[in-house]
Amino acid sequence: QVRLVESGGGLVQPGGSLRLSCAASGFTLDYYTIGWFRQAPGKEREGVSCISSLSGSTYYADSVKGRFTISRDNAKNTVYLQMNNLKPEDTAVYYCATAEGSCRPTWSEYDYWGQGTQVTVSS
Repeated sequence: QVRLVESGGGLVQPGGSLRLSCAASGFTLDYYTIGWFRQAPGKEREGVSCISSLSGSTYYADSVKGRFTISRDNAKNTVYLQMNNLKPEDTAVYYCATAEGSCRPTWSEYDYWGQGTQVTVSS
């Protein structure tokens, strides 16, 4: 079965860092584009970052550019999202998801989703 499992979320103070992991099973992750999305209470789901299976190109939302870094470890079948200088507005449930082709900002274009991991940035 196809599974994606996010981990690494938690509670962190503003300015702190977290590293999220998206571990795949049942398929080879490097065949797919992997996107990170987040959804905060009362807000719409938004694309955070993406790494393309075709070119390796990356995408970052303007709100996280310069603070977040996406990477892929094919040997571990895992994609990471390093989040630095976290802000309260980064608080959300973070999801990873698969897509075919190049990176896409629209969540409806993604096929398989993990269960999400909670990130809370608060003093």
